[in-house]
Amino acid sequence: RPGYTSFVGLYPVPMRHGLTLGELAALVNLRMAGGAGRPVGRRDGTRVRCPGRCELSVVPMEGWRRRMLFPDAGLPWVLPSPNMPTFDTAVVYPGQVLLEGTNLSEGRGTTRPFEIFGAPWVDILRVRSRFERRRLRGVVLRDHSFEPTFHKWAGQVCHGFQIHVTDGPAFRPYLTTLALVQDIIAEHRAHFAWKEPPYEYVTDRLPIDVLLGDPAVRDALESGADLRALERSWRGEIEAFRKESLAVRLYR
Repeated sequence: RPGYTSFVGLYPVPMRHGLTLGELAALVNLRMAGGAGRPVGRRDGTRVRCPGRCELSVVPMEGWRRRMLFPDAGLPWVLPSPNMPTFDTAVVYPGQVLLEGTNLSEGRGTTRPFEIFGAPWVDILRVRSRFERRRLRGVVLRDHSFEPTFHKWAGQVCHGFQIHVTDGPAFRPYLTTLALVQDIIAEHRAHFAWKEPPYEYVTDRLPIDVLLGDPAVRDALESGADLRALERSWRGEIEAFRKESLAVRLYR
């Protein structure tokens, strides 16, 4: 939203946008130039020129199709970040990254960051019971206690869960984490807290608002608002983004 751009959210795109890095760069380049034009491939197929504000070329991948996930490529996983050790981490990250804006451990200091999460005061049974009533597809929670070696709650036993994705196409990481945070707030208002700034070079806003890009979402979590209705309210913007991104898609 206006006024909430930051280092971790410079442009209004969905948390899981479905573009390659080259396509996303092409989209940003087009937006900066007013949105005219579409990528043009070279005859030799080695480079795609992307019109826009800057001179941008993308070297396309060979053999990749949009329906593919990383394991389908048959390539070894190379950590894009020290705290993204596996492909499973990447699957849950578009939602679980929101935990960085809370006093919950997002699993840093464990071998499965972002999959494992919790805090010393979390009541596993109460939170899981509330969450399971939502009947979200593609995900199950496994009760898990852990002791982070560093970062939040280092050296203290935390109670929480490991999140397991059982159906990738059905799993909605952003909605899932919003639901988890809302349920933990409902069960632990006396203990739960939003992390205080600074966060990612921003000193005047709550980190959760920096991550969400919209303080109305935080309000919905605190008030217990219907998250399904909130999700439906985004559909128009998501569809507009999908149509806009068609101009820069390099793969079928």
